[in-house]
Amino acid sequence: MNHRLPDLPYEVVALEPVIDTRTLQIHHSRHHAAYVAALNEALSEYPQLAERSAGWLLSNARSIPDAARPSILANAGAHVNHSLFWRTMTPAGHGAPFGRLADAIASDFGSFDAFKSEFQAAGMKLVGSGWIWLTRSQKNGALRIVSTRDHGNPVTDQQFPLLMNDVWEHAYYLKHQNRRIDYLRDWWGVVDWDEAARRFAHSDHLDAAQSNDGDSLLLDAA
Repeated sequence: MNHRLPDLPYEVVALEPVIDTRTLQIHHSRHHAAYVAALNEALSEYPQLAERSAGWLLSNARSIPDAARPSILANAGAHVNHSLFWRTMTPAGHGAPFGRLADAIASDFGSFDAFKSEFQAAGMKLVGSGWIWLTRSQKNGALRIVSTRDHGNPVTDQQFPLLMNDVWEHAYYLKHQNRRIDYLRDWWGVVDWDEAARRFAHSDHLDAAQSNDGDSLLLDAA
C-alpha cells in the first residue's frame, strides 16, 4: 500500500474565517503530506506491513518490529488523525449536535454547553502538542473526552473516535498565535455534526472483538 494524502473535502478557503486559508493550506499540503511520506519511507523496509492500512497499523502495534515501531506508529497516527480531522469540519455546520448523539452528550455530560466547556478545558490543559477527542467506549458505550499526546489515537485504548480537534500549534498559530482558547472556541463554528452523528451511528455496530480491525474502527479514514 502506497499511503496517499487525501484530498480535502472542501475548498482550501472554505473554513474561513475560523480556519484561515494559509493555515489550512500549510497544514494539509505540507504537514499532513510530510507524515504520509514519512510513513511510506518507514514501511519500505517491511514488505509484510507495506500492504496494511494506517488504521490496521495503529490497532496492531505489537505486529510491528520494535526498531520500527515508534516511527511507524507516529506517522500512521498522524496520517489517520489528520484524515479524520478534515472530515469532521465543514463550511456549513449546524452549530450543535442533533438526534441520538445530542441525547448521548446531554446524558453523559449534563448538557451540550457543559460538554463544550469540558472539551475546551481539556484542550487548554494539554501541555505541548496533541489532540482532543470525543470518543465512545467499545466497552460500555459511554462518551468520553480524552486527550492524546503528539499523534496518539484513542483507538488503541478501545475508544472509537467521534470528533477531534488538533491542538498542535501548526493548526492555529498563524491566525490565533498563542491564544489557543480562542481557536478552541472558534472551532465549534466549523464542526461537522453530520459526520459526528454518522460515526456515532456506526459505533453501534462495533464491539470489542473488532479492536484489531483498524479500518472498521476508523471507517477507512486513511
